[in-house]
Amino acid sequence: MKRFLAIAFASATVALGTTTAYAGSLVYQPVNPTFGGSPDNGAYLLSTANAVNKHQAPATDSSLTGSSPLSEFNQELEQAILSRLATSITSSIVGTNGTLQPGTISTGQFTVQVQQVGNGMLQVTTTDTTTGQTTTFQVSQ
Repeated sequence: MKRFLAIAFASATVALGTTTAYAGSLVYQPVNPTFGGSPDNGAYLLSTANAVNKHQAPATDSSLTGSSPLSEFNQELEQAILSRLATSITSSIVGTNGTLQPGTISTGQFTVQVQQVGNGMLQVTTTDTTTGQTTTFQVSQ
């Protein structure tokens, strides 16, 4: 019986010893150095992000159009000259009372023809003399 008690005591001691556990608190440690992680992780995280990044930076306006500042200036200059030309033509085809006068006006590159089409309507046809391309619209007289 002593032997039985000794074995039971030893078994109980082992069983109690193995069931005792110590718990510690869990503490979150960030990986990214931006949020408090180790600075040694920075290079690895950046290279991994660059490797999987499929996006490209958007192109700037001049690279989209393929134009340089000089060509942009020339386009603006051309628009200004065409605007003055349109003003000159308008003053030539508009009478003193503010109405359009039928007739034809020619410039170096354009021909503007104003003609009556009936029912108080005028048709204005602009022709590019270098390409032959025309545009037409109608207005009331």
